[in-house]
Amino acid sequence: MSRVGKKPIEIPAGVEVTVNGSVIIVKKGSNAIEIETHNRVGIEVLEKSVNFTLVGENSAFWGTYRALTANAITGLTTGFTKSLEINGVGYRAAVKGKVLELQLGYSHPINFDIPEGIEISVDKSIINIKGSSKQTVGQTAAIIRGYRKPEPYKGKGVKYTDEVIVRKAGKTAK
Repeated sequence: MSRVGKKPIEIPAGVEVTVNGSVIIVKKGSNAIEIETHNRVGIEVLEKSVNFTLVGENSAFWGTYRALTANAITGLTTGFTKSLEINGVGYRAAVKGKVLELQLGYSHPINFDIPEGIEISVDKSIINIKGSSKQTVGQTAAIIRGYRKPEPYKGKGVKYTDEVIVRKAGKTAK
């Protein structure tokens, strides 16, 4: 039984939560996030909170939809951020319009089209990714990191700022 699904979600001021059939709609201003539940959970919207109930015996989705709704509310109020760090001689990044241009040691630059709803800023060797969808922010960061994963010998590549790279010892000369 999910312990997460039991907790009610507090609705902050300025955020509106409505239910249309099996779709939860979270709005703040002109931004809206829709979550399709496929009638797997019961949804009860009160004045200041949202509660989820079980439908039948299956509790597999109870905590999942509660967490997705809580993430939608958090995304619209404060947003989500991920930071990537570029390490390596000649490795750099620049934002040009809606394109992130990466120089990662290949013979050509990598042009990454910035997804809708995502803001990317570059400060020296740090790439900051911001957005209202936790999934989109995380997926964007993972795609950018995947262009040049950090290698274990010199630590060159793109890594999360809080990631620790376990370094390997190189060859020893005799």
